[in-house]
Formats: sequence, C-alpha cells, structure tokens
Amino acid sequence: MVNGTLSLQFFGRLMDLTGCSTVSVPMVGDTDELRQRLFEQYPALREATYVVAVDRKIVRQNTPLTEAAEIALLPPFSGG
Repeated sequence: MVNGTLSLQFFGRLMDLTGCSTVSVPMVGDTDELRQRLFEQYPALREATYVVAVDRKIVRQNTPLTEAAEIALLPPFSGG
C-alpha cells in the first residue's frame, strides 16, 4: 500500500475543466494509476487533450511517481 499524497498543477483549459489550478490526490505508484484516479474525480479529463509532466519533463509512457514529484497537466501549446 502506498501512503501520502501527490500535488498536481493544472494549466490552461484544464483549470476550467477541473475547477482548480492545484489539487492533492492520494498517492499512486505511477502515471497510469494517476490518470485513472483523475478520470474518476474529473470525468471531463477523459475527453481533454493534454500531456503529463513529471519533474518538469513531459512523459509519454507510464512513469513511476514519488511523493516529492512535481506533476503538471499541460494542454496543447500554440504560438510562435
């Protein structure tokens, strides 16, 4: 059993979908588990386009998480 919490930051449209810019969730072991937890809490995220950043690096595959990890959900970026 994993104890503790994770702190997440939402940016852009994701703040509108979740109604917050930061949230704490019960600790999970990896980003796949985190997505499932977020889908339960914020069903609108299932349809949203975003990437997950862990410790300021975008991760595209399942990544282990620690309680100290900096986690952000980032919408698509545009501009020049």
